[in-house]
Amino acid sequence: MSVGGREVARRGVHVPQPIPGNRTDPGGWPVVVEEFLTDLSARGYSPATVRARRQALAVFAQWAIDRGLDGPAAVTRPVLVRYQRWLFHYRKTNGDPLTFRSQNARLLPVRALFAWCVKNGHLAANPASDLELPKVEQRLPKAALTADEAEQVLAVPDDKTVSGLRDRALLEVLYCTGIRRAEFAHLNVRDIDTQRFTLMVRQGKGRKDRLVPIHHRCLTWVNAYLTEARPKLVVEPDDGTLFLTVDGTPFSLDRLTQLVRDHVKASGVAKDGACHLFRHTLATVMLEGGADIRYVQAMLGHAELSTTQIYAQVSIRALQAVHRATHPGALRPVPPQHRRSGVDGDGEPEQFITTLRAAPRELLAAALDQEIEEENRAHSGSNDDPS
Repeated sequence: MSVGGREVARRGVHVPQPIPGNRTDPGGWPVVVEEFLTDLSARGYSPATVRARRQALAVFAQWAIDRGLDGPAAVTRPVLVRYQRWLFHYRKTNGDPLTFRSQNARLLPVRALFAWCVKNGHLAANPASDLELPKVEQRLPKAALTADEAEQVLAVPDDKTVSGLRDRALLEVLYCTGIRRAEFAHLNVRDIDTQRFTLMVRQGKGRKDRLVPIHHRCLTWVNAYLTEARPKLVVEPDDGTLFLTVDGTPFSLDRLTQLVRDHVKASGVAKDGACHLFRHTLATVMLEGGADIRYVQAMLGHAELSTTQIYAQVSIRALQAVHRATHPGALRPVPPQHRRSGVDGDGEPEQFITTLRAAPRELLAAALDQEIEEENRAHSGSNDDPS
């Protein structure tokens, strides 16, 4: 919508960031970059990836225009080296430099653009063909919640109220499944299978569907929310979105983050975080409970943990057994008032779980930390972004 002559997004709706430059010049930044981004969308790249590349290229285009370079044809390799050094010396509003990972994220779309320009006849030669990217630093993983701290956070919402019961179910799903924030926001009522104790994640990262287990306690809270709270929140026409705000609309990613962060702070645990904190916690508690890293990988929806470690896929039946055996939430009691027949989950994990191998946990944790950076960057600009 337009306010005061400028475009303003409705909550949860993204307005594409404009590419600066002369829109009437067929070789200018706006025309070439928009064609490149359209081609990415046509080739199946996710909207989040296209947004992230748009954001990085808008920054680069403005930097180039400020130096009298009105389109890709004016860029040479020395220009790209200057831009790379500019990113290295850039300081955010708090005085911190960009991490090498962030610098990489801003250079990769630029390199991809120039490769595309050569392939599609916009340029005769690629000035970015031998541009060396910064070496990404290896960092220690951020702290996850312990099982007791997770229970502390889960106990914060007042489940006697509509919003409190919703929030308890919401937190249970994040803790039980470890799904990504964007995956959670797109959950539909039909994605919960109460007969098979599973949750369907549709079109997750990489546009892949996956099935993950959901243990009896979590399912009990979700059923309580569906029968006692959601009917009081829903506004017709009902599109089936699983978790709704108090005004009956789906959660935006920012609003979801703030809600979870508020509960974490209110719990008194000495750790900061929101949705991704529970994703990291799920991986940590399952590994500590003895789960093989292959099963944790399947829960998180990671295609691979590194370019040299590719694991075989596991069946949902085996994954359910490992999840029940290693997730502390599956062993916690359910309040009697919220128990439902058919979801008490009194079955024991399958006996084929005998030995579980030691896992490279640091690699998994580093992958999770990298993932949250990518998710935040794709969703919206941050104070990491040069402007």
